[in-house]
Amino acid sequence: MVSHRISVGESVTMTARNKPDAPSFLFADGSHHTFVRTNARVNRLVSALRAEGVGRGDRLAVFSLDSHRYVEIVLAALKLGAVYVPLNYRLRRGEIDTLVARAGPVAFFYDVRYEELLRDLPEAHESIRLFVALNDGDAADGADSRYEALLATGHEGEPAVVATDEDVIGLAFTSGTTGLPKAVLQSQRMMKAIINEQVIEYRMRPDDVRYSAAPTFHITGICQLLMCVAYGTPSLILPQFDARTTLDFMAADKLTAVFMVPTMISTMLGLPDVHDHDYERLRLMYYGAAAMSPNLLRRAMDTFGCDFLNAFGAGTEAGLQAVLTPEDHRRALDGRPDLLGSIGKPAYGVALKIVDEDLNELPPGEVGEIATRSDMVMDGYLEMPEETERALRGGWFRAGDLGYLDENGYLYLSGRKKDMIVRGGENIYPIEIESVLAEHPAVAQVAAVGVPDEHWSEVVRAWVTLRPGTTATGEELAAHCAERLAKYKVPAEFRFVDALPTNASGKILKRELRTWE
Repeated sequence: MVSHRISVGESVTMTARNKPDAPSFLFADGSHHTFVRTNARVNRLVSALRAEGVGRGDRLAVFSLDSHRYVEIVLAALKLGAVYVPLNYRLRRGEIDTLVARAGPVAFFYDVRYEELLRDLPEAHESIRLFVALNDGDAADGADSRYEALLATGHEGEPAVVATDEDVIGLAFTSGTTGLPKAVLQSQRMMKAIINEQVIEYRMRPDDVRYSAAPTFHITGICQLLMCVAYGTPSLILPQFDARTTLDFMAADKLTAVFMVPTMISTMLGLPDVHDHDYERLRLMYYGAAAMSPNLLRRAMDTFGCDFLNAFGAGTEAGLQAVLTPEDHRRALDGRPDLLGSIGKPAYGVALKIVDEDLNELPPGEVGEIATRSDMVMDGYLEMPEETERALRGGWFRAGDLGYLDENGYLYLSGRKKDMIVRGGENIYPIEIESVLAEHPAVAQVAAVGVPDEHWSEVVRAWVTLRPGTTATGEELAAHCAERLAKYKVPAEFRFVDALPTNASGKILKRELRTWE
C-alpha cells in the first residue's frame, strides 16, 4: 500500500499560501523573490519537465554555482518525485564523466561559466535528454537562458504530488574521481528529518533572515535553504561565499544567523573594517564541516558578539549528529575552555555511541568509532551492497570518524579511521590524489596526508619517492594534479624522501608520516 505523505517539495506551496508576499530569497543587488513567485516558478518547471517526459524516479543533475534556480530545480524534483543529483562545480571533466556515468541523469542543468568544460557531455552520455543552461553569458540575471525558456512552456497550477517517505529523492556523491565513487541514496524521510532537526537545533525564529555559506551541492547547503522555505523565512543567496558581501549584510543588520566553515570565518576576521560594526541584529553564528581552533573561535566570539553553535555530522550520509550549543560556548568562556575542543552532545533524536570493530559500546574516555542511529541516516549506497552493509551494520551508521565521550557525555574527535582530509569544509580522500600522482612517470610511491593549517583547518601534504634515474619538482607534480583534480584537492606541499615508512606487509604507515616534518 502506497503511503501518501507531505513531500518536502510541498513546503514551498504551503508557505506561499501562508506568506505569499514575504521574501523567499534575497540577492546581493538588493532585489528579492517572494514565496508566491518562487512557488509559481517551481510549478512551471514541474509542468515543463513533465511535458518533456521527465517523471517519478528520473534523475536531474545540477552543475552550477548557487542561485534561486538551483533551489527551484530541487523543489521541482521533490514535487515530481524525481531524484536530484548535485555535482561539485569544482570537479574536472574526467571526474564529472565518472559521476554522470554512475548517476545516469535524464536532465543536466548547468552554469554557462562551465560551458567549455561540459562541451559534448550529452554526446558522451546517452542518458541525457535535456541539457539546460541556467543562465546566459550575456545576461547576468539569466533572463534569456534556456532555463527561462523552459519555464515559459509550463503553467503555474499546483501539480499533483504523490510522495512516500521511502522515496529516494537525492543522489549525492561522497567522492568524485578514481575508483567507484559512492552514491548516497537520500530518502524523503531523511531530508524531512534533517530539516526538522535543523529547525530545532539551529533555533529558528519567525523573524530570522539567514545565510548559509555551505554550497547548495552539499546537503548542508540545500537543507538550510529548504529549512527556511518550510519555516517561511528569507535566505540570502550568493553564487559563492564572498566575505565582503556577507560582512556588508551583517553590518547593515540584514542577517540574524549565518552558517560558515572556520576558513570563511577566518577570512572575514581578516577584513580591515570587521571591528567597525556592532552587528546588533546578528544573534547566531553557527559553524561546522571542520574543526575550529580555540584561538580563532575566541576571536570570532569577541568580534561578532553573538551566540555560537558548532554542528557536527556526516551530513551526506547521516545528517546532524552532535551539537555544541550556545550555552556550552558561554560556559567555555566562563571557566570551561576545554569545552571548545568538544563537538558537543548528540543532536535531538540521535542515538550515539562509541564502538569497537565488533560494534560493542566502549566506556567514557576510550577512543573508538562514532556510531549513530536516527531518521537522518541514508538508505545506503547505490549498487554497493557490501559498502552499505559495512556503513549501516545493525542499523548504526559509521563514517569512520574516531572519538570518545567524556563522563558528562561530550563528544571529542580523535581522528578519521579512513584518513579522510577536510580542507575548508571539503572532504578529500587521499586515494584520489595518490592515484593521480602514481600516474606520473617519475613517481614510485606516494602517500597523501592532512596537516594542520590555521586558515584551511587542514591542507594536503604529499610524500613522494621517485623512480631511479628520474627527477620531478613539486611545481611539476602540482601541475600534473591540477589537470586531473579539482583545485582544492591539489597538494599544498610536496615532500621528497628516499623511502616511505611501511609495515611488514608493505603498507605505508600514514600515522608515522603525520609526525614527520
